[in-house]
Amino acid sequence: MNALLTAALTAAAAGWPVFPLRPGDKRPALHGEDQCTLTGPCTGGHVKWEQRATTDRAAIIRCWTHKPYNVGIATGPAGLLVVDLDKPKTNSKSDAPDGAATLRALCERAGQAIPTTYRVRTPSGGQHLYFTAPAGLRLGNTAGRLGPLIDTRAHGGYAVAPGSTTRAGMYEVIDPAPLAELPAWIPSLLEPPKPTMVTPLRLPAVSGSLTANAALERECDVVRAAPPKQANNTLNRCAFKVGRFVAWGDIPRHEVEQAFQAAGEERGLTAAECRATIRSALDGSVRQARPRETA
Repeated sequence: MNALLTAALTAAAAGWPVFPLRPGDKRPALHGEDQCTLTGPCTGGHVKWEQRATTDRAAIIRCWTHKPYNVGIATGPAGLLVVDLDKPKTNSKSDAPDGAATLRALCERAGQAIPTTYRVRTPSGGQHLYFTAPAGLRLGNTAGRLGPLIDTRAHGGYAVAPGSTTRAGMYEVIDPAPLAELPAWIPSLLEPPKPTMVTPLRLPAVSGSLTANAALERECDVVRAAPPKQANNTLNRCAFKVGRFVAWGDIPRHEVEQAFQAAGEERGLTAAECRATIRSALDGSVRQARPRETA
């Protein structure tokens, strides 16, 4: 039995639904919504990788004997929350500590020990800490909410399973400890701030014109309310609309990207899906934007 098939079956045996990632890569091998032909499993509408993840042994054997796919674990259906402790990029000029140091500081501040749980080392030298997600609480993905170089993956996200490989190396189990429950002090740090009753919930203040700000807020609301199988297309369309204000200099591009990234992840898209779609939509919109006076 090949190593990647063993990795997929091992994850499935733990009750963690798996799906194929591209060989030697971290990206899903399944087609995206924009390439869907609405055939096969998608006859009734596009089926995302999270919905297609499975623990079925026969299906896993068919898939992983077809190609040497890496293994993705759908964290939401698996009932997991994975804390990703990253390392600074090689060319990074930031003096922020790595994710592991930030987690240690958070634990000290909370007066808690660093949790002992199942751990995986990533090819970059970072770590994935696996936890059982809290019952009755639907947590999504976060990027940097716990601190610099700490991301979390739950509903709408996935983790690359140990045994998978990239050009940088292999994902390896470094602590096979039983899964711990997510420490009780962490969920409150992961939940987005609740709106107050005094003022309406708004996007963070940005420095563009009033018209650009209003358009950005309106289109982000559209993304959050997108139909389940149209989230990515909706994000693309809405980001394209706002791109003209970036071209005209009414609003900084990075602020538009941050706002749509938050809206897309809140709707259930992965961080990677959001980044790629937003970048493509804004690039196209900026290229095609007509001068303001003719728009």
